[in-house]
Amino acid sequence: MATAYEPIADTLRKSIHAGRLKPGERLPSETDLADEFDESVPAVRNALGMLRAEGLIEERHGAGMFVRRPRTRTVRTNLRHQWEKNRARVPLAERAGTGATEHDTGLRGEDLVFSAAYREVTATEELARAFGVPAGAALLERSYRTRYAAETAPFQLATSYLVHDRIAGNADLLDETKEPWPGGTHHQLRTVGIEVDRVEERVTARPPTPEEAAELELPPGTSVLVLRKTSYDIHDRAVDVSDVILPGDRTELLFTTPLERW
Repeated sequence: MATAYEPIADTLRKSIHAGRLKPGERLPSETDLADEFDESVPAVRNALGMLRAEGLIEERHGAGMFVRRPRTRTVRTNLRHQWEKNRARVPLAERAGTGATEHDTGLRGEDLVFSAAYREVTATEELARAFGVPAGAALLERSYRTRYAAETAPFQLATSYLVHDRIAGNADLLDETKEPWPGGTHHQLRTVGIEVDRVEERVTARPPTPEEAAELELPPGTSVLVLRKTSYDIHDRAVDVSDVILPGDRTELLFTTPLERW
C-alpha cells in the first residue's frame, strides 16, 4: 500500500519530467502543496525529500524548493588517452584549440572556466611506491578545476602528481600560470623527453566527504566515483599519478575494448 507522500512525489516527478515544472522554477510552498493534494504538511515534506534525494529538486536557503537544472554530463572514455597522446605532437594552434574537457563534454573552450593550483609536496609512502622513489621525495602536486560557465560546480576534482626532479628541466612545468597547457600532460612530459606508453585506471565508488559534496553540489545520497589514473612511460616508470573525484549524478564512464579478429 502506497504511503501518503508517494502519490505526491509521483505527480511532481511526472510534472518535472514532462516539463510542466521547468528547470529553475520554484515549487509551491509546503502549505500550498498540502492544500492542492489534500494531504498533511509532513506528507508533502516527505515527498519533497524523496525528490530532493533523487536530484530532481533543490532547496535554496530562505527561498524554498526549486526544480534542479540538469547539469552538463561528462562522458569519459578510455579512448581519450590515445587522443590526448596524439595531440602532443601537433602544432600549437591545433593543441590550443581544444582540450580533454571539451572532448568529454562537447563544450567549447570559451564555454569553460578553468583554474589550476601548484605546490611542492613530499611523497607519501603510497605515492613513493607508485613512482618508485624514496618516501619524502619532492613531488609537484597540481589541482585542477574546470566548470561550465553557466554552472557553479566543477565537472570533477582532479589532483595530479609528478616527480619534481623529472620535470625540473623545464621551469615552465613548475609554473601554474602556464595553465591551461595546450596539449595537456602528454605534451608537458614530452618537453622533458618523457613519452607515455600506457595508462592504468582504477575506479571505485564511495559516499562523498562533506567538502566534496559541497564543492560538486551533489544531491543528498549521491555517490562519487574515485578514479586513480597512473601513466607509465616507455621505460615502465610511473610518471603521473592522478586522483580524480567524479560526481556520480552526471558522469558516465565508457570503456571500449577493441578485440583482435580471428
